[in-house]
Amino acid sequence: MRARARTQSSIAVRADNAPMGRSTPQDASSWVLVNASPDILVQLRAHADLQPARAPRDTALSAIVLVDGQVDHTTGLYMLRESTRAWPLWCTDAVHADLTRGNPIIEVLSHYCRIERRRMSVDGTGFAAEGAPDIRWRALPVPGKPAPYSPNRDSPVAGDNVALLLADERSRRTLFYAPGLGQIDEATWQAMQSADCVLVDGTFWSDDEMLRLGLSPRRAREIGHLAQSGPGGMLEWLGRLPGATRKILTHVNNTNPILDEDSAERAELGRRGIEVAWDGMEIDL
Repeated sequence: MRARARTQSSIAVRADNAPMGRSTPQDASSWVLVNASPDILVQLRAHADLQPARAPRDTALSAIVLVDGQVDHTTGLYMLRESTRAWPLWCTDAVHADLTRGNPIIEVLSHYCRIERRRMSVDGTGFAAEGAPDIRWRALPVPGKPAPYSPNRDSPVAGDNVALLLADERSRRTLFYAPGLGQIDEATWQAMQSADCVLVDGTFWSDDEMLRLGLSPRRAREIGHLAQSGPGGMLEWLGRLPGATRKILTHVNNTNPILDEDSAERAELGRRGIEVAWDGMEIDL
């Protein structure tokens, strides 16, 4: 098996055009962190631009945006607790409920760095995150499953899980980001078609993947992820996008055979022009 190790799903966004590795501590750009994975400290150490060392306990992160309240997207907040300033945290009302009632991370962090919550609307209203004024963000509610500890676990609401549409106001190019997609509805599909790059849910290859391996009694769709293969799967949807759209899978589970670069499944992605995200991947819009 030929595969590279990957940390858990997070991305960092900045608005300028300086490539990573070329800025200095004096002119380091601000970055917006999207999802704080349990591996956030490893991810920060791997990229010099994210640790400008202008002061003790310094990072180049200026704000944090969350697409959901799941453990793999929020545990990293604990690792950022020693910040010398409060973290601006953009999230929906549903995610805020998850992190104050179901899994009270925000209350715990009030004893450390503190969180300054920013309300992220799901009505189509855009926003600009701190440190990236030239990027316009828009949150789109997408079908999915809230976390097991969510107050909405048995009655999902809009905002439990969102996709993000990021538009660079200078280049006029856009990125669609959705690491968790249970299905693709009309609004989601329209947003995907409008984007120059789609970075989407690549968790499972097949719907029964976890069942077959004896790792879970539930199918991918029951966990809140659209499998890649099969009728109506992610590959079918990506194949309908315009030819110029860059297509990348992220949030890949360790059971997914596409991680094996010599697998038939990975070869199928290659034939379809679909990439698999890897640590340190740069997407320049």
